[in-house]
Amino acid sequence: MQPICVGVVGVGHLGSLHAKMLAGIPGAVLTGVFDVDQAKSARVAQEYGTRAFGSLEELLEAVDAVTVAVATSNHAVVSLEGLRRGKHLFIEKPITETVQEADAICTLAREKGLLVQVGHIERFNPAVLALEKYDIRPMFIESHRLAQFKPRGVDVAVVLDLMIHDIDLILSFAKSPVHQVDASGVAVVSDTIDIANARLQFENGCVANVTASRISQRKMRKMRLFQRNAYISIDFSEGLSEVFRLVTADEPDVRGTMLLGEIEMGTRKHKIVYEQPEVKPVNALEHELSLFLSSVRGGTRPIVSGEDGKRALEVASVIMEKIHRQGMPLS
Repeated sequence: MQPICVGVVGVGHLGSLHAKMLAGIPGAVLTGVFDVDQAKSARVAQEYGTRAFGSLEELLEAVDAVTVAVATSNHAVVSLEGLRRGKHLFIEKPITETVQEADAICTLAREKGLLVQVGHIERFNPAVLALEKYDIRPMFIESHRLAQFKPRGVDVAVVLDLMIHDIDLILSFAKSPVHQVDASGVAVVSDTIDIANARLQFENGCVANVTASRISQRKMRKMRLFQRNAYISIDFSEGLSEVFRLVTADEPDVRGTMLLGEIEMGTRKHKIVYEQPEVKPVNALEHELSLFLSSVRGGTRPIVSGEDGKRALEVASVIMEKIHRQGMPLS
């Protein structure tokens, strides 16, 4: 396996986790880290046995790829510099602060023949991975992502902080362009939007109702999908998926399913079966970074590409603009 030299730019809470994962992934060489806070950079470098670089430029000269875990407002400047110097990028979500910045990154990456993956980590949640064998074609989606209030991160609206996780997933499930967006939101305890709700209508008829809050009493990270002959429930916190399916009465029993009852539809009987897909113990961050390195090694399109990240940001931006028209701040 050809080793890939990787650096981490920004070693706050999330960036330090990137360094930890990369230090243990086979085929990855954690070449170094860089942070404007040199003391923090030195501390993380010592902990994971790598080098603390004195500048971004020095780090970029020494690596094949970088993970960008700086503040969202700095994603564009760091990412564009990395691309100019010929480096593949893993950019934490959201890809950038503005759609224009995201477009600049995607355009330059295409011109340079470089790969960009965006860190929409819920795509790699074990509960989502467990659904890979199912044909998912939802016509109604409902998601709730609720968190307790924490002062850290309130400089970014909850739409970009939390809701964008579900926006990305919903776009991947719906597989259709967004036709219409309606949204509302309120700044309750900060100067930015703390709770938001959006209704997304897709060209194929699918509708998604999305709620995100960072001022809730209890945590919740759940999504429900309804489609012809199936209902799917995903609990991201528990790493658990549940599937209720309608199958013909003569369909052979599938291992791991539970019969809940039978109903008549026309001249045929159908069975209602319940199953919990097998969930494998996967560290989502380690898994997405490993797949990014595999894409770099093989020159294949990342599962969550820069274009995917831009599409999620485009929808999030429309939601925020709709809320802004009601008098709420944009950021």
